[in-house]
Amino acid sequence: MDDRTVDRIFCGSLANLPPISSKILRIFTSSTFTDMGMERNTLMAEVYPKLKEYCREKHGLEFQVVDMRWGVRDEATDEHLTTELCMREIRNCQRLSMGPNFVFFGGQKYGYRPIPAVILGSEFLLLREALQSMNIETTLLDTWYKIDTNAVPFVYILQWISTILVNFNNKRVPKLQAQDQATWWDTLAKMQKLLRKAAQTCYNQRKIDKDAMHNYFMSVTEREVINGILNVKNTRNHCLAQVRYINNINLQNLRRAGNFIDIANRQVDSEAVKLLSNLRDDRLPAKIEASNYHRYTVEWIGREGLSPDTHAEYLQEFCTHFYKGITRLVDRAMRKEDNSPQGQVITEILQHLHACNNSVKVFYGREEELQRVARYITDGDVRPLVLHGAGGCGKTSLLSKCAASSGAWLAPAKPVLIIRFVGTTPDSTALTPLLTSICHQVSYNYMLAFEDIPEDLVPLTAHFKEILSCAKETQPLLIFLDSVDQVTGAADANRMSWIPTRLPPNVKIVLSTVSEEDNPEISRDFKLLCRMIETPENFLQVTALGEDLAMEVIKKWMCSAHRDLNNYQWRVVSNAISHCSLPIFVKLVFAEICRWQSYSKPQSTLLATNVMDSIMMLFEKIEKQHGRLIVFHALAYVTASKSGLSESEMEDLISLDDKVLDDVYQYHMPPVRRIPPLLWTRISSDLPGYLADCEADGVSVMNWYHRQFKEAAVKRYFNNQNMATYIHSMVADYFLGIWGGGVPKPFKYTEIQKHRFNLKSKDGLADRKVPLQPLVYYNKEGKVTRYNLRKFGELPYHLVRSQRFDDLFSHVLFNYQWLHAKLSSRPLQALLSDFEDATCHIDSRDQNRELMLVADALRLGGAILSSYPDMLAAQLVGRLLPEMHNNPHVKSLLQQCDEEGMMHCALMPSYHCMHTPGGPLKYSLEGHQFAVFGFSLTSDLRYIVSVSNKFITWDLATSDLTRQVVPEIEGILQDLTLSPDNKFAVAHTNNNLVSPVGQSCSVDFGIYSSWAVFNLRGQLVDKVKSSWDDEIITMKFETLQEYTAITVSSSDCRAFTQHTVTAAAELQPLLFYDAQCRGASAQEVYCCTADHAVCLHRRADSAWQRVQTMNNETPLLQLQLAYDLQTLVGTTMNGFKVWEVQEGGQVWGLQLPHGVRNISTRPMTSNCCVLSNGREYAVAGVRKSLYVWTLQDGRLVKELDAHFGRIISMAALTVRDWNSVITSSLDRSVKVWNINNIFEQVHVIDRHELQVDHISLSPTQPLAVTVTRNCVGLWNLRLGKLTSKLADSPLGAIVTHAEITSDSRYVVSTESGNVLIWNVKTLSVQFRAPQRGVVQLLIIDGDTKFLAICRSSGEDVCHVVARCLPSGDLLYELACPFRLFKLPCVSADGLLLLVPSADGMKDVLFVYHAKTGTLLHKMVLKYPGYKDFHALVPMPNRPTQVALIDPDKGNIVDVRTKKFIRSIHKWGGKVTSDGRYGLFAPARGGLELLELRHGTSVRTLIPRVAEGVFTVICMFTKTDEYVLYYHGGRKTIRVFRVADGTMIANYRVQAELTGIACSVDGANVVLGTVDGCVTCLTIVDPINPSSRHILARLPSRDLKRNMCCTIISCTASLPPPELPLISCTASLPPPELPPISCTASLPPPELPPISCTASLPPA
Repeated sequence: MDDRTVDRIFCGSLANLPPISSKILRIFTSSTFTDMGMERNTLMAEVYPKLKEYCREKHGLEFQVVDMRWGVRDEATDEHLTTELCMREIRNCQRLSMGPNFVFFGGQKYGYRPIPAVILGSEFLLLREALQSMNIETTLLDTWYKIDTNAVPFVYILQWISTILVNFNNKRVPKLQAQDQATWWDTLAKMQKLLRKAAQTCYNQRKIDKDAMHNYFMSVTEREVINGILNVKNTRNHCLAQVRYINNINLQNLRRAGNFIDIANRQVDSEAVKLLSNLRDDRLPAKIEASNYHRYTVEWIGREGLSPDTHAEYLQEFCTHFYKGITRLVDRAMRKEDNSPQGQVITEILQHLHACNNSVKVFYGREEELQRVARYITDGDVRPLVLHGAGGCGKTSLLSKCAASSGAWLAPAKPVLIIRFVGTTPDSTALTPLLTSICHQVSYNYMLAFEDIPEDLVPLTAHFKEILSCAKETQPLLIFLDSVDQVTGAADANRMSWIPTRLPPNVKIVLSTVSEEDNPEISRDFKLLCRMIETPENFLQVTALGEDLAMEVIKKWMCSAHRDLNNYQWRVVSNAISHCSLPIFVKLVFAEICRWQSYSKPQSTLLATNVMDSIMMLFEKIEKQHGRLIVFHALAYVTASKSGLSESEMEDLISLDDKVLDDVYQYHMPPVRRIPPLLWTRISSDLPGYLADCEADGVSVMNWYHRQFKEAAVKRYFNNQNMATYIHSMVADYFLGIWGGGVPKPFKYTEIQKHRFNLKSKDGLADRKVPLQPLVYYNKEGKVTRYNLRKFGELPYHLVRSQRFDDLFSHVLFNYQWLHAKLSSRPLQALLSDFEDATCHIDSRDQNRELMLVADALRLGGAILSSYPDMLAAQLVGRLLPEMHNNPHVKSLLQQCDEEGMMHCALMPSYHCMHTPGGPLKYSLEGHQFAVFGFSLTSDLRYIVSVSNKFITWDLATSDLTRQVVPEIEGILQDLTLSPDNKFAVAHTNNNLVSPVGQSCSVDFGIYSSWAVFNLRGQLVDKVKSSWDDEIITMKFETLQEYTAITVSSSDCRAFTQHTVTAAAELQPLLFYDAQCRGASAQEVYCCTADHAVCLHRRADSAWQRVQTMNNETPLLQLQLAYDLQTLVGTTMNGFKVWEVQEGGQVWGLQLPHGVRNISTRPMTSNCCVLSNGREYAVAGVRKSLYVWTLQDGRLVKELDAHFGRIISMAALTVRDWNSVITSSLDRSVKVWNINNIFEQVHVIDRHELQVDHISLSPTQPLAVTVTRNCVGLWNLRLGKLTSKLADSPLGAIVTHAEITSDSRYVVSTESGNVLIWNVKTLSVQFRAPQRGVVQLLIIDGDTKFLAICRSSGEDVCHVVARCLPSGDLLYELACPFRLFKLPCVSADGLLLLVPSADGMKDVLFVYHAKTGTLLHKMVLKYPGYKDFHALVPMPNRPTQVALIDPDKGNIVDVRTKKFIRSIHKWGGKVTSDGRYGLFAPARGGLELLELRHGTSVRTLIPRVAEGVFTVICMFTKTDEYVLYYHGGRKTIRVFRVADGTMIANYRVQAELTGIACSVDGANVVLGTVDGCVTCLTIVDPINPSSRHILARLPSRDLKRNMCCTIISCTASLPPPELPLISCTASLPPPELPPISCTASLPPPELPPISCTASLPPA
């Protein structure tokens, strides 16, 4: 395709469109009926399945074979339609197929030569005249051919055989049928002779040409070859021919020989031989490419002549040539196919342009509507235009005509035309691909980068609206979108929000959607558009055509189709149209009357008077014509499907349906038990335009084009529930793949078959040649090529509707492989919809609970799973482990996660470590990068808008992030306000408040003495100076002339004044104290008096009047009117107070626990308390927790650990079925809590109140010691329980370091300037001594000593203090001056203490004896390329060697010989235990494995890509089998296998990582996070056979072990000694020192880090 054509396509030009490439390989196989049967059957059994698999797996193509010879029976002959259907199918193959489309199997038989079914009237009269001139009787022709004057020009039509020979198809009376069939074949032979003789005579007399004459001599096969090969320009890429010659055919056995050669009058038909020779030997080889032509010569053997047994070698060669020929042409075609993103967009655009042209071809009338649209296109309207009307009213045709005419309307400008018929292609069905393809087209035309188009829906929507402004006056942008109500993938009530309501200059958008007054469900999207666009002038209703226009359209269509009617038939049409003139009805009428002949009887020319009856008549006619059972089942399958069926799926389904096959084959024995393709082809050809070709799940499928057809089919074929269940169950079996891949399906022969074919048993078994249905398709290298989207879309739908819930659970909803594959290929909501659909159809409470547990677990993990689907197993296990043992289906799923999840992510939680569904937490909405300082509910209560540095809109029904707006301004936004119509949201980044006013402007006002008015484009309109003396703290505007302002007294901070300004005057100021809130309307206000009483004031003419007083003696921090407007909630320092606002109403007091207080964050603002539905509970958010009281008795009944940051805002959602509370927090999340589940079991996750700064692991016990700022934690890592908190001064402890001894008996820690030794068994302090400025603790000499490295502030001296363990006795103390502080280290053998120091201006290394503190020597640090280093790393394989790590390299020196060994470029200090390998992990991204001996890069684990400067931690596990890599930007831990560099895990942590440690056995990774949680992850390498057993033995998986560990944990702090695990790691410096490289944890966040592989990047 040249560049000029590409430009025209992207511009939307409808002229000279190239054909569309498809995803179908459709081959027409041509041969005679009998002579190639053996070859065709072998291909069907052995080759076609392989080709299906090849095309599907390598190219994603659907392989289809059209074999019109197989299965053709008397019914097809009866109608004389075989030839026409063959020609139609050849054209379809040429139009649809990618690559090859026609294969000729030739032999020595010319084949069946039918007489023409239709003869041109003038030609028939010439033939008749010629016969009469030869005195030959024409009665036979006159009997069988009838004139049809409805055809223009008139024709003679060969009558159906059964209309004259009535028993021709009467299989129930074989004798009568045989008689009529013999009569027909005899009659046919006579008519052949008559017509050929007449044609020859006319040709000799030059009345007709040679081609016209040959038409009466030609076989069906030759006609196929002419249309499939001889008339084709490019045979090289599309056609194959395989020709077989048989030597020595035995003519003695004429019955058998007649299958391979033409026999006439018991001898070889010489005329047929001559015709065949000319075709096969002359014209065919001259036309077809030599490489596509194969010739075979075989011998006639035995009585049969040819059989698979005697000609196996030939069959093998034949099949090989066929397979290789087809694959070669397919590969060649796919190489030419443009599979780039641009090529895919071109294909998408072309499909819609062709659809537009097809609609325009049959469009007539509607002049008034066209003029209305033309005015819209050419005027300055800035809103979209919506075409709406009932289904089938002609919206699509009108929109297409408008699009085609728009270029002329805007001349001389050259508009960019974008047309999309929603739902007709894969990229126009779901919203994300639809907007992506539109953005591609816009970007191409206006020269924007494709790379800027976002992938996620929220930014994609914003990008789409933004790039519309690129349109120019000389190149306007016109977008036509048909059936926007069919868009999927958009949130329910926000389905239309992606449509811009205000358009930039030079942009027009025309939409169409369905609207029916009596059907509100269908009209839902139309009503939504009405609320969005508002102006009635932008809605154009498309009505019925009207009788006159409808008749005019039908007559024009008839003229185009070269058809006419007689007067009586026209009256029938007119009568029908008078009752209904909808375009869909007109189209049905036209399709029906095109079948009428002038000689049709009145009883066969009936029309219905409405759409439904007309469709029913069509179905009935097709059933009578093709057999009720096959039509019933075929159309039922289409109707039952969720999104349509492909041709192959339809044939496969019918081939699996033994009810249909028994009916079709009750008198025959097929070679392969499949449905003949011709049968479905004949049915679909009688539904022209009603079964539309559209795309679903990347496959071309058939589906009902109009909703009315589906409704009619449901009414006709699904009125019996048992039949509906049967149909859905059959489709479910097909997509389950039960009978795929060669698995034979049993069946029973009919009685007729058993007797006719002498069968001993009725039981049969046959391979139906249907494909397997894997979840994922892989290539030869084991890489995923694509997913089985058809299975994902259809299988759960049909299992639910066939009530096969056991299969639904085992194969779909509780099947890990299914969940992972679908999550990897489809949005999370598509997966959740399967669960929602199931719960709507399942009555079992227990099963529904299990379904909701899994669905809610997916929702809770949605933010992570949407980006990291490979974490599915970890998410499910981490959340659902507590529910495992009481829910069998959940248990099965989690066992699959343990066994199979390691293939996707080899880090698996060892215990329950994430929020479990089923409790109070409904959703956790995570998407903000900063604290969420405000949120607001939309007026319809369906969405939450939250704000931090950006605005995010969340769908409350699904928890989906539906929209995201980044205003690109500095600072954190606060005080979010939504406009009443939900169109605008405003917030501020300082102390100013922002409020929307109407739809024309917004107001920004300060806390001082003036405010400013801006319009919605951010332009300053006015500045207003306050006339009041005191400072304004808040304002509320009704209009710009009517507003309320509150000022605070400069002399008394408790005193406030409310100023109310109206258009007429200012009311008398209202003085109040402490707190105030608005009443049920703007005319009422609640406020406090000086003595704390709460009063209701109502607005009078010029002042506020007190109308009610409620007693109160406690100072209030905040007042708030509840959502029901019936209760008033006051916040006090110690709790809350609730009043019923009615006179004499009740008062309730709610007390917070001891030590918990409400505080005032700013005037009149404090913590909120909200009431549940029915005022049963009161819920408050204080600090990080939710407190729940029963309102009637004021009893505190529940405390929930809600956030790990302070709760900032809170709101109630208590309408309809909702009984929820919404909270936002400093922890950057918004959470939705279900009050109905407030007392459901909450599986508590132990955690610290503050972040984990450091982790130290015991090498002999499953015990971890954690450091937080206020305590040392002891964790049982088998159970994930925080068993003890150690703090010597509980109220004021400041803990900086802690390490545990290898025998787990003692913990050494530093707290508040002291060094402590804790006895782990007694949890008591065994030793305490002052020790300030500790930056590092080291336990040495077999747990008998420890070193405290100290740095006193203000001194450039490093102190090393050595003490005994556990006595704490002082061993020695060292003082070493330094120029730049670096942490000391101990050599690998534990004998040497290496302290970086300074000797004058020289950097030196003091070497001490670690046990005695004796100075052995000092080493001056001087070597080539010396730079200041930031870390010392002892070399594990060389006790006397140490590495000095500087920013560019690692430098190894020998401290014994004082020699420089070598420098290793890029090495960051991480080293394996044998000293062979190191790591290079720059903060900007990338990870390499280095060989330290030669300093070379062995393997690149992560390519060097710019990801920004983030915290990076990398380390080897203790066994050196794996590399761990944490990236602070992604918040992921990646695990690489050192042996081959394979990444086996990419684990997204829940919160920012602050500490990490590895177990001694290399099997576990322990994480500490900013939210105070400690998570133990087990490394389950899929190539390690013991991995599965490791998980199975964990207490969380084994109930008995869990109980055992729980008992032990309750009786002692330590777990049992027989459970080995973990090792200890190095610690971090205290907050006041810059951190050095470490393997254990992150440095405190406030420090300026140095090492990019271990600590935070420079601030």
